[in-house]
Amino acid sequence: MPAPPSDQVTLTIDGQAVTVPKGTNVLEAAKLLGNDISAFCYHPGLPIVAQCRQCLVSIEKNPKLQPSCQQVCGEGMAVHTTDAQSTLARKQQLEFTLVNHPIDCPICDKAGECTLQKLYFDHDNADSRVDTQKVHKAKVVDLGPTIVLDQERCILCSRCIRTCDAVAGVHQLEFANRGDHEILTTAPGEQLDNPYSLNTVDVCPVGALTSKDFRFTMRAWELEATPTVCNGCATGCNIELHHKNDRAWRIVPRHNEAVNSYWMCDEGRTTYHELREDRLASAVVDGLPASWDKAVQAAAKRLGVFLTRDASQVGVVLSALHSNEDNFALAKLAKLWGAGHVYIAGKPPVPARADGRLRVADVNPNAAGVKAIAEALGLTLLPSLDLDRGTPPNLRALIILGDVVPGLDAVKLKEIEIISIAAHERGPVPHAKVALPCASWAETGATTTNQKGLVQRMHAAVTSPGAAIAGWDAIVRLAAATGQKLAYAHARDVFKDMTSTVPAWKDLTWQRDVRPLALRFAGSRG
Repeated sequence: MPAPPSDQVTLTIDGQAVTVPKGTNVLEAAKLLGNDISAFCYHPGLPIVAQCRQCLVSIEKNPKLQPSCQQVCGEGMAVHTTDAQSTLARKQQLEFTLVNHPIDCPICDKAGECTLQKLYFDHDNADSRVDTQKVHKAKVVDLGPTIVLDQERCILCSRCIRTCDAVAGVHQLEFANRGDHEILTTAPGEQLDNPYSLNTVDVCPVGALTSKDFRFTMRAWELEATPTVCNGCATGCNIELHHKNDRAWRIVPRHNEAVNSYWMCDEGRTTYHELREDRLASAVVDGLPASWDKAVQAAAKRLGVFLTRDASQVGVVLSALHSNEDNFALAKLAKLWGAGHVYIAGKPPVPARADGRLRVADVNPNAAGVKAIAEALGLTLLPSLDLDRGTPPNLRALIILGDVVPGLDAVKLKEIEIISIAAHERGPVPHAKVALPCASWAETGATTTNQKGLVQRMHAAVTSPGAAIAGWDAIVRLAAATGQKLAYAHARDVFKDMTSTVPAWKDLTWQRDVRPLALRFAGSRG
């Protein structure tokens, strides 16, 4: 019997042997050897078109230069990327790309993370030989609700067109005209308006497509990037939060093939705005600011009346908008108290939002995590809407995690003793007898569980305002004031206890905290 075909091929690139899976292109194979071949139109998450001709390489026994992004690796293939022929071709193509490109780097939003800028310094770095008037095209072209285009800067790589087609599933961009007057524009009768439109800004290798949300707000090289997870919905897209001086400026997707690949939706990108909106920065007792000690003692005193008499009169509301650690600490405290009612609260589903791509109906980042924790602790989890269907007759006190509790109306807010642990001063929080400020999702290290059951790590990017602390820490203080002990000094302590309790998470490990990466040291993001 003949030997079964191998799924690997071995080739040499610049004299170095490399073995890759069948179907791998030469450009990706070269990266394994530390050779980053210059390219503009190629993107690993998009269909290959090989139209920029910036990645040409020499292949032995092939008379013509080949685009390395399109050339599939073959057994025994010999590739040369640094020979005189390939180097000259790429240098000439780079010069051709720059012929009509405006030299407005000082005012360009992409400066500091521009692929064209980077490749010029890496591979050309020569003076322009153009001594005639450059072709001028339209500037500040409004393509839709989220994007502004500078046609002069566009190098016609078609990445944005393919992003709309492949990621959003709609054809809203295309090229018009020919030659040096060719421009990027919207398709007839269309505008750039889809739930994934801002991905075109990410893939644009130059400053042609700019986000209205970020445009002219901050220099990219002044930002720092912290890897974390989007809290906009149950998909849990992996993201980078870009920030400076404890303020978030934008969110961009981070590659994770198992979750969101290279993409994310526009809605998730704007979630950073609420990090500073309506924040609860100080503990509050009866509507007045108070110290942490006074607030915790006041909460314990109010709860103590019911805990000593009949703990079933106390209810706990877990939040699908908060981390696993916050919910586990509160759920465990509810079990220690013997609380009679445990609810789960969160935003109502939006069925029209689900598109079979990244957007799902569940707009809560951690509903799956809350359910897994409650099941592991043996707690019966009720939807907070049950509060609207008639408050249990013996419910006298309610400890609420978060600020979104559907089913809790104004009448019940007056009838029940409310203790709130929240990051924002909205919803039931202003009506609470005691409100304890906690950190938001971008301000503390924690985990969430997406709709597929994948537990993902979030990292703190900015500091919490005022006296706000991690939610689990606030719960530890409340437990101590009520005579219960939760021996947690760090989020990883909560995580270890949680993973030893929830069977499905027993093999998980706590990832060490990461330091923000300054984008000026991160190379091009194009």
